[in-house]
Amino acid sequence: MALKSDGTVLAWGLNNYGQVGDGTTTDRLTPAAVSGLTGVVAIQAGENLSMALKSDGTVVAWGRNNRGQLGDGTTTDRYTPVTVSGLTGVAAIATKGEHSMALKSDGTVVAWGRNDEGQLGDGTTTDRYTPVTASGLTGVQWSFQSGSRDT
Repeated sequence: MALKSDGTVLAWGLNNYGQVGDGTTTDRLTPAAVSGLTGVVAIQAGENLSMALKSDGTVVAWGRNNRGQLGDGTTTDRYTPVTVSGLTGVAAIATKGEHSMALKSDGTVVAWGRNDEGQLGDGTTTDRYTPVTASGLTGVQWSFQSGSRDT
């Protein structure tokens, strides 16, 4: 994926779950615009999903959603961006495999998606289809090191 200076996003590559975000499942060999997406300040590409942080502190996601990793309250794959339910005030985003996370500007961390090994930090092993707060994490700060974003 590429974030353009005008806040729009381009994506390309494997698209079997709609992770390119152009409304199709057609693989893209060249960059394609992510449908209807503007005002983006940060992007994350996961294994089979993509996420974007918007300038208003909200998050959108698209692609594979078999474990609720898009955070829209469903397990339906999405071929264009959908808003992560109830999530505002976000400062940073991350996704890996089948779960996603966000650092909120108040220093709390929320997560959603696959949770069979407790990776969401909510004290359970229950998959979550919308964001839940990670227990005991306050005052967390975002850092930028070695080309990666750590939450």
